[in-house]
Amino acid sequence: MSQYIIRRLVQAIPLLFAISLLTFAIIEIAPGDAAQMYIDPEKGTDPAYIEQVRVSLGLDQPFYVRYISWLGKTLTGDLGYSLRTRRPVSLEVGDRLPNTLILGASALLLSFVLAIPIGVISAVKRNTAVDYGLSILALVGISIPIFWLALLLLQVFSIQLGWLPASGMRNMRQELTGFAGVIDVAHHMVLPVLVLSFAQLASWSRYQRSALIDVLGQDYIRTARSKGLAERRVLTVHALKNSLLPMITVAAISVPTIVMGAYITETIFSWPGIGRLGVTSVAGRDYPVIMAVTLLSALLIIGSNLFADISYAWADPRIRYDSR
Repeated sequence: MSQYIIRRLVQAIPLLFAISLLTFAIIEIAPGDAAQMYIDPEKGTDPAYIEQVRVSLGLDQPFYVRYISWLGKTLTGDLGYSLRTRRPVSLEVGDRLPNTLILGASALLLSFVLAIPIGVISAVKRNTAVDYGLSILALVGISIPIFWLALLLLQVFSIQLGWLPASGMRNMRQELTGFAGVIDVAHHMVLPVLVLSFAQLASWSRYQRSALIDVLGQDYIRTARSKGLAERRVLTVHALKNSLLPMITVAAISVPTIVMGAYITETIFSWPGIGRLGVTSVAGRDYPVIMAVTLLSALLIIGSNLFADISYAWADPRIRYDSR
């Protein structure tokens, strides 16, 4: 297993290199000029002044020179400085990464905790009114766009009812610490977490239903029932554990969806995470921050897939990864 993990980590290096090169190229060919974002309006469109701004930002150099320079600094741990705030990119990303991890982990946990019992109930009550009702709700959940759901919940629970805060991560009117601060953050998390987890919950419950129905049709389940074991024991001890194996893979491959959804959700709810930072950086043509956020998102996705493979082997002793 250790050799397999090392091999996967080594394989990730050229993948990250390709992602960084592609992202840098897309930024290069995108319309507009970053220098226009930093021109003093009082100095107008003086060509000499614009060229001075380009030189100060390093935009006068060819594409490959800027990429090699960025790559060399990144390999040494220097992510550069934000063109928009002039702060180190490491601080810009580091200040917001924990907020995104909290939001994403909460959404994944909520989806997993709710999807399993819903899928089990739907499988046990197969072809009944309960199953049909849950299937309709799952179809609706998969079909609803994230941004539309976010705006709908914002309008209902924040603007009309006033039950939940509409934006931010903390109460800006008073500084809360300790347990009160935790409750305040949790209060602000409710709507973003619900939005991020809704689509995952709908699809995961369907995966769980299909996996459990398949397991319940296996020979060893019929053998367990023929021995006189209670149906609850057959379901919880023999069937449920094996039906959870596909959920590990599904949860891992859903991380990209959570990461991409965070860009929309964090922007709508003004959540101070890397998703909102990425959107703001794209609007401001902040190249160093865009590159850092893109690579960080890629690392999260690659790490989640590797974790899925390791977890799958742990959950199913029959799976062994070849060390060759």
